[in-house]
Amino acid sequence: MAKTFTAQMSSLRDSTWRLYGVLYNTTAPWPEYQFEQTQPPTFTDRIEALNLLGFEPVLGAEWTWVEDRQDPDGPASPVVLIAATQVRSRPGVVA
Repeated sequence: MAKTFTAQMSSLRDSTWRLYGVLYNTTAPWPEYQFEQTQPPTFTDRIEALNLLGFEPVLGAEWTWVEDRQDPDGPASPVVLIAATQVRSRPGVVA
């Protein structure tokens, strides 16, 4: 069975988005893709970015969305959206 990972996507301070694979127990940088758009990436955009990073969604995996704040202690702080899904390495790619 292929090892599964968590892929997360978040909005940045400049309103663009980044998608990254969460890799534990390593000092290597996490694979990351930066979207050059301010609107949330579409499902297709996210799948294409995952493929570029060497991942594919696990069968049946869904994206979950949570809301956070840029400043956790500031109730008027801008909202940050964070999405996550389960992925695995694409065949022939080692993550």
